Amino acid sequence: MSKPDRSVGPWPMLAAALLSALPTMTLADVFVIAHTGLAASAEDIRDIYTGEKEMLGSVKLRPLDNHAAQSEFLSKALSLNAGRYEALWAMKSFRDGLTPPAAKNSDEEVIAYVQATPGAIGYVTSAPPASVTVLKKF
Repeated sequence: MSKPDRSVGPWPMLAAALLSALPTMTLADVFVIAHTGLAASAEDIRDIYTGEKEMLGSVKLRPLDNHAAQSEFLSKALSLNAGRYEALWAMKSFRDGLTPPAAKNSDEEVIAYVQATPGAIGYVTSAPPASVTVLKKF
């Protein structure tokens, strides 16, 4: 009587090939940037993006979200996910009449806004130019 063939065929090799073809998930650095001359601490950044701080000295702050980097920023800088962040701002809007940060779609749009707008603060995953102030790297 012959023994049944216990080989698994091509499946392990096919699975390994498919997994190696997938891009590896790496977490990007997040740079919090500001208009030239603005200085803020990591605690200030958290307070700004949670609606607790609207002014820095005599400067009216203009925070900006970046759709392309938002999940990285929320995770690293605020220890929040998108759902909690949106819920926080819904409550702040209703209770305190605050408006959540405006949003741009890319690093380039965020950099252009921050360069042109006094009091602007945003975040990007690409290396920021020298024409903005890097407040913190997460």
